[in-house]
Amino acid sequence: MSITVWISGRSYRIRIRPEEESAVRKSVKLANEKINELRAHYGGKDDQDFIAMCLLSYAADGAVESFNNPLLQDELNKMSKRIDKALEEND
Repeated sequence: MSITVWISGRSYRIRIRPEEESAVRKSVKLANEKINELRAHYGGKDDQDFIAMCLLSYAADGAVESFNNPLLQDELNKMSKRIDKALEEND
C-alpha cells in the first residue's frame, strides 16, 4: 500500500505494509515534533538543516541504545573475559 506523509511541510509518498501504517505515522509525527523543536532552538537555518539534524539525532540515539542493550553488554563481557583469559595464557 502507498501512503503520503508530510515531513517539514513536504509530502512524501511511500510504500509500506498495511500493518506498518500506524508506526510510520507515529514516526512521522515524532520527526515533525523534533524538527519543530530544533527550529525553535536554532534559528536561521533552512528546513534541510533541521531534517538532517533530526536524522542525526535519531541515528545517534539508536547507536547509543544498541550499546545499552543488556544482551549486547552480556556478549561483550563474555568476549572481554575470553580475551583476558587468552592474554593471561600467553604471558
